[in-house]
Amino acid sequence: MIRERIRAILRWLLALFYALAGYAHLDRPEGFLAIMPPWVPAPELVVALTGVAELLGAVGLVWKPVRRWAGIGLALYALCVWPANFHHAFSDIAVSGTDLDWSYHAPRLAAQPLIIWLALWVGEVVGWPFRRP
Repeated sequence: MIRERIRAILRWLLALFYALAGYAHLDRPEGFLAIMPPWVPAPELVVALTGVAELLGAVGLVWKPVRRWAGIGLALYALCVWPANFHHAFSDIAVSGTDLDWSYHAPRLAAQPLIIWLALWVGEVVGWPFRRP
């Protein structure tokens, strides 16, 4: 079925996205530390743990026995890091000397619910919402 092929392709793309992001969190944490809200305790540890969570979630999405849990975990992860995205946007924080304006922040903030849903859909937690009657 075409929908299942699309789900499989998007699963691999989301897994690749999370694997690259996880690697970046561990390899170059400075940018992630810069956007961390000040109320988060132990920011270096949190950035490292989020990198590990992204890597494990990426593997989990493509490993069928744990796919559902990976989808749930990545959806919760995306929800939990959303405050850092808001902090980045509203505090106008430059990352690596680059100021990003609302042409970057608005789509990023708006896409977070889609990323949450996508993790649940490719993780086979939820079905396709646009079913024909």
